[in-house]
Parts: sequence; C-alpha cells; structure tokens
Amino acid sequence: MQAARLWILCFLAADFLKAAAKWTVDDILLAETVSQARLSRDGKLLVYVKSQMDVEKGVSISNLYLRNLAEDFEVQLTRGKDNHASPQFSPDGRRIAFLSSRKPSDSASETGPAGEPRTGMQVWMIDTRGGEAYAVTKFEKGVRGFGWLDNDSLLLLAEEDASWHEQQLKERKDTSQVVEDERHAAAVRLFRFNLKSRQSSRLTNNNDRISRVSVSPNGTWAVTVHDQSLSYVWDQTVPPVTYLQDLKNGSSKQLFAGQRLLPRQIEWRMDEKAFYFSAPYSSHPRYLHASIEKLYQYEVATGQTTEIALDWERGLGPGIAVTADGFLAALADGVRPKLARYRWVNGAWRREFLQGEHVSNIFSLELAGDQLVYRYSTASTPDQWYAAKLNGAVIEAPKQIITLNSSWKKKPIARSEIIRWKGAKDEEVEGLLYYPHNFQPGTKYPLVVMIHGGPHGADFDLFADRWTYPVQLFAQRGAFILKPNYHGSSNYGLKWGESISGGNYNELEWIDVETGVDSLIARGLVDREKLGVMGWSNGSIITIELTTRTTRYRAASAGAGDVNWISDWGNCEFGHSFDDYYLGKTPLEDPQLYIKKSPLFRMDRVRTPTIIFFGTEDRQVPTEQGWQHYRALKHLGKTDVRFILFPGEAHGPRKYVHQRRKVEEELAWFDKYLFGAPADSNEFLRQESPLSALLKRRLLSEIPDTVARGDIEIGRFEVTRAQFRAFDPSYPVAPGAEQYPANGISFEQAKKYCEWLSAKTGKKYRLGTEEELGPLLAARKEENTLDHWAGYTVNPDDAIRLASLLESLGPGALLKPVGSFPGTGQEPAFDLGGNVAEWVVGADGTGKVLGGSADRPADAKSGLRPRPDYTGFRVVREP
Repeated sequence: MQAARLWILCFLAADFLKAAAKWTVDDILLAETVSQARLSRDGKLLVYVKSQMDVEKGVSISNLYLRNLAEDFEVQLTRGKDNHASPQFSPDGRRIAFLSSRKPSDSASETGPAGEPRTGMQVWMIDTRGGEAYAVTKFEKGVRGFGWLDNDSLLLLAEEDASWHEQQLKERKDTSQVVEDERHAAAVRLFRFNLKSRQSSRLTNNNDRISRVSVSPNGTWAVTVHDQSLSYVWDQTVPPVTYLQDLKNGSSKQLFAGQRLLPRQIEWRMDEKAFYFSAPYSSHPRYLHASIEKLYQYEVATGQTTEIALDWERGLGPGIAVTADGFLAALADGVRPKLARYRWVNGAWRREFLQGEHVSNIFSLELAGDQLVYRYSTASTPDQWYAAKLNGAVIEAPKQIITLNSSWKKKPIARSEIIRWKGAKDEEVEGLLYYPHNFQPGTKYPLVVMIHGGPHGADFDLFADRWTYPVQLFAQRGAFILKPNYHGSSNYGLKWGESISGGNYNELEWIDVETGVDSLIARGLVDREKLGVMGWSNGSIITIELTTRTTRYRAASAGAGDVNWISDWGNCEFGHSFDDYYLGKTPLEDPQLYIKKSPLFRMDRVRTPTIIFFGTEDRQVPTEQGWQHYRALKHLGKTDVRFILFPGEAHGPRKYVHQRRKVEEELAWFDKYLFGAPADSNEFLRQESPLSALLKRRLLSEIPDTVARGDIEIGRFEVTRAQFRAFDPSYPVAPGAEQYPANGISFEQAKKYCEWLSAKTGKKYRLGTEEELGPLLAARKEENTLDHWAGYTVNPDDAIRLASLLESLGPGALLKPVGSFPGTGQEPAFDLGGNVAEWVVGADGTGKVLGGSADRPADAKSGLRPRPDYTGFRVVREP
C-alpha cells in the first residue's frame, strides 16, 4: 500500500510539472527519421529519405524529399505507403534515381520472364524540375544497388533471373530449403542500363555474389566486393574478395590478394585516380568481431595500397567525406565522434580538428565543395539537420534545414550527462546518464539500466529513443537511466574492444554495469532498493547474466538474449565465429567451458521477475534460447516470468503492433515490479468503451480529468453539470443529471469557468482554440447526433423536418451522460463527435461552436447550428 501511494505521489508531481506534455508510446514508435542524405555535385540540391511508422500498413515507410539549398524551399518527391531508398543525383543534377518497392502502373511489368511476380526493389527516376516519378528497371528479382555511369546510363547490381532449378521448385510449389546450397545459389552481377533504350547488358559473368559496388565519379571504374561463401558469416573461413572493374574495356582486376583487407565504406576521389576505403582491423588472425576501422587509399595507376596515418588510436568512426585535397573524417572517440579534416600537403597528411557550432555532436555528414549538410543531436536534443559552409577546418553559418518531430517541442526531455567510473580491472568505463523528468536534488530515484547490444557496439551522445530503449517513457516515470559502454564496446580502441575475447566474454561486462550502478548510489542519486535492468541482444545477454549474479534488481527485460552457448554455436547464423572468438574454443573442444558460460545452468539463482521477448524467425539469437530461458525459470518457480513471442519477426520486431506490444508489456512489467504501481485495470475492459467511461465517471470530481492530444491536454469528458454547478451554484441540476454535459452555456460563461478553475487549482485552464480542437471536434454518426436518434443518416432537409418534434421534447432532451458512446484514442476522450457542441476560441478571438451535437445531423455539410441547449464546452490544460 505504501509503495502504491509513493507511485501516485511521484506521478502527481510529474503531472503538475508537465501536465500537457506527457510522452506516449506512439511518440516513440511514430518518430520521423532522416537518412541517406545526398547533395548534388554543385551543392545546391539535397535529396534525403524520411521514414516513419505507418500505423495502417503496420510497418515503417520511407519517402524522398528534395530541398533546394540555394533558394531555400523543399518539396516531397514521393508519397504513399511504399518504400523508397538510395537516392542519387545524375551527374548534371537534373534527375534523381532511386530504389522503390512501388509497383509500376502497367501490369505487364509485374511479372518476370517466367511469369512469376517480380520481387525486390526497382530503380525509379524523377526529374528535379518537376513531374511524376516513373519506373526504369524490371528485373525479376529486383535491383540491389546502382550508380550513375553518365547522364544516360546506370550501373546496376542485381541477382540473376530464376534458373531452371528455381523454376522447377516454384512449379512444384516446393518450399524446402537446402542450407548453404552453393551449387544453386544465384549469382549477383553487374549490368549496364541504358536509360534511353531501357535495355540492360550484363557486364560481369562472376559466379559469386557481389555485395557492394562503388562507381567512380565519371563512370570509368567500379570497385566491387564479392561474397565467396554462404557460410562466411558463420565461420569467417572464406572471406570476400575485392575487384576493380574497368567499365570502359570490361576488364577486372582482383585487389588486395593475400592481404586482410575487407572494404566497408568506399569513396572515390573526384579525379578518379584513387579511392579511399575503410576496413576493419583486429589482432586476431582470423576473426573480425572486435576491431577498429582503419583508412586506406588505393591508387589506380600504380595499384598501390597505402594505409593513411590518421594518428588516432581509436580508429575511424562513422565515416569520411571526400574533399578536393583530402577528406573529412569522423574519428571514433567514445560517445561522441571527433571530426577532423585531413589534407595532403608536401607529401604527408596534415590533420586539423574541425571547429564551430555543433562540431562535438555531428553524427552524419555530406559534403559537396564547401557545402556541408549534417545531422546534429545529443542525448537530450532530438535529431535535426543543418546546412553550413566549410571554411578550411571551420564550420560556418549553420542553418537548420530539416525539422523533425515538431510535436516533441513541448514535451519534457530528460537531462543527460556523460559519466565515467571505475569498472572491471579498475579501468575507466564511460556511459550516459539520463535524469528523471521530475528530478529534485536531494531525492533518490529508481534506476533502470539499459544495456546496448553488440557486444561491439556503443551508446552515443545522441537522441536514440526507440522501441528497444524508450528512455523518455522511463524518465517520465521518475527513473534515472544508465547506458554503460562496457568492456568490449566499440569506439574505445582495439584493446577495449578485444578485452572480452578469448574466454573473457561476460567476465567483465556485468562488473562494469554493477560498478556503474554503485557509483550512482554513492552519489546519492539512486534508491538502492529500486533497480531495474533491460537490454536487447547482447544487452539482454548481460541482463540475464546480472540476474544470475545478484538479486538486487527488482525487474528485468530480456529481449533476444542467449542462455545456452552450446546450442548457440550451431543455431546462430554467426555461431562458430562469434563463440570461438569470444569464448576462445568451440563446444566440441571444451563442452565444460560452454556449460560454465551458459546462464541456463545458473537459473536456480534468479530471483528477479523477468519478461522475455523473441521473434519466431530470429537467426541471430535463435528463438530456442528464449524458450530455454522461460522454461527454466517457470520450472524452478523462484520468480515471476513472462514470455512474449512475435510471429514472423526476426532479431527485432518491425511491425507496429509488435513494437507497441513490446513497449507496453515492458512498461507494465516495470510498473508492477520496480515502480510499485497499482495493478492495471481489468485487461478485458476496452478502455474506449462506454463501460470504461461509466467506471471513470464514478471517479469524477469537481476538477475535470484531462488526456494528452498532441501538444495539449483536453478534457476527457465535456464539463459536466455537477462540475459547472461547483463554479456557479445557481446553475440548475436535476437529481440524477449530475453527469450530463453542462448545456445552455454561453461563450463568456465557459471562459469564466476556466478562469475560476485556474484560480482554484493553481494550474492554467482555458478553452481550446479552433486550430487546436478543430481536427478533433468532428461530428460522427456513431456518437450522440441526430443520426443516432433518427435511426438513419439524416440530411439537412430531414433535420429541418424533425425540428418541431425535437422542440416538443424540451430543452436538451436528447443529451446523454458524458461518455455514453465509445471514445477515441489510446487514452480515450469521449463525446468529441456528439452530445453537446463545444465552444472554442476562433482565429479572431471570438467564440465559435464546433463538433457534433445530439440535435443536429452528423453530416458536416449540413451547416446547421446547434441550439443553445445543445451547446457546452470542455477544457484545455496548459503545462
């Protein structure tokens, strides 16, 4: 009972501070993101991909936008519910080619030569000066990548059409799968595509699979990376090979033979004489799981490969952008990249660190001449995009050009800081600390540790709220959040990354977490009795390990985490290479080591209530791991456990409904076991139902209940007669009518009520504006409108004919208690489409009546005004 009271008080405090700005699950899941930003060669145009979850389709969709930086305007190039990606300007900047999942308008394009439906994405084209986008390619299995050769031709990367073997399987409807079937694996090759004739010609006859291609600026050369083995991910035995393709004469040349160089980012110099490429480096003779990125230059004329001396122990970070005299590099440096400009001067590379606004937190950049476009973010600043000029090593005159997630502006965002503490082996660990939204110095708060995956990954000082780690939703509940970059994380140098390999896996990481938690307790910030931990993938693995090492965590969430390393070795798609590298041996060589490392055999120690999440098609951490985890805890019966499976999902849920279920289940779990929240309402009660409204009406007080709608909070119900009588004792209320909406209210009376309520509560209440409530207050025939009472869809003429009958019933006779009809929204509001019409403040400051009413039809075109006895209002509450 005391815990429940503490929970309520905590939420009341947070509510008082940020009343109209609560974060919802949809705020996180429906966030807008920008990626794949590309500048035209003259730096005047920018094309980018904006992605957002589409609730109706159930998955994320992406569309292209074009911004004219010279004239400062923007247009949306694609629309609809398809995905569009990889935009590239033609050399002259007049057209943009891109990949799209959209189906072409002509039905003949939807099937391949064998009559089967085309799959994959195709190349589409759009003119930068206007016009419709149109399909360009019709490859049976789609196009995987492309580059411009000149203004009239493209280089395509595509899988060959179905072989006779594949056609036979389809004809027999045989969906059997042969694992790692090298003999029948389709080749992925290069094709030249002529945009005028719409004809393609094969450029390579390789029998392997090209996975990456980079075309030189004038279409003379292409670098291709070829996968040689279908089992390479599992064992890293037969590595990919790299070729330089001469696109003029059709010859090719293998690069880096006998060298351990696997190109990742490939960037050509504008003169085509050389290209830069990054490649992972590890001290291990075979595996590349923990590594640093080194940068190299390959000279076409001499065939010489040279490592570029970055003079930076932690290696390359997010990548490079080519300049006329060298390149910009984002260097790995913990939670923030370190930006530097490298110039080739007098036979040596000269480095200058970049200066200017935002320079410490630039995580993506694109450069054309001196025109710079970049993504700026901090852990407490949501992503925004800027354009600026690069003057030497100085970023000048930054201007925001893309605004994302504008609805977040009025929401509280957790304060954050970079912290360091002594971890395992007494070595310094770095991490991010987020503060509760309602933080007050001198008060101790719960702590939730959110552990990143990898292990060779990292958390950065950027805004990263997602379904995996919804920071704001936990900070809103009054918790600190700790994100530790434990031993083995990337961006801290090779020694740190490799520190957990060779049998040290899960020997250091959990200690780093524990010491980080202890440091926050020692600072007097965290309540040692209210600790929670969560993670996905490797973050889940560390979470599980912690639950077997200590009982002090009150709640745990484990998403796609291993418990049995013996089965992981064979079932995981990278099982052998990962396990042999990090554990030091295979289970065939040392089965006892694998048993020792597996938390499955220590489940009897677990006392932390644990919720488990898995996709049924996960091959990175196979679903069987979740079953073993769940069965062990359930069988032992020493703590509560819940297991949620997402059908058809792989290593992370992509579908909206599954992401939402994950976050809501997780929050409910932590509410129950960490925050001590009162038990949820009956799960069989639909929250927007009239029954739910009836239950809520029983709790109504003189103060109207409010719910979030975008950037404001509105009354859950229309102001009731009982609530209005508290303001005006002379207002007549018949016995039993207390919960009917106050009606016959004038605009001035409604405003005075809000003033009275503000003075009474110390909070700011007012009427909503037409701009705020206009989109919400729309008559609906499913609610209390004349359509409901007449039993049919009433048109304006019928409404006039029925008027005399309504008058004979007396004032407000058709009104019902508030919430008598189904509400709308996750936190439902009721009667937005009927009962009484509602006063709002118009654009000119005068009163205006909006919404449906019981005496008028739902038809928005009727133009009939509600009678005064069917006019009321609801309140809006400000932060």
